[in-house]
Amino acid sequence: MSTTIIISIGIISICLMGIAIKILIKPNGQFSGTCASNNPFLNKEGEKCSYCGADPGDQCKKEENPDEK
Repeated sequence: MSTTIIISIGIISICLMGIAIKILIKPNGQFSGTCASNNPFLNKEGEKCSYCGADPGDQCKKEENPDEK
C-alpha cells in the first residue's frame, strides 16, 4: 500500500515539474489553448468563450494580443 502511494506521489511530482518547466521556458509563461469554445466536448451549447469572448471555432483572442491582461 505505501509503495503505491510513493509511486503516485512521484508521478504527480514529475507532472507538476513538467508544467513548471513549460511555464519557465515559454515566453511570458502563458499557457496555449485556454479557450474552451474551441472544444466541442466542453462547449455543447455553442456559447462564447468566457476567457476571451471568442466564438466557437474562432482562434483565441488572447493569443492574438499576448500583452493584454
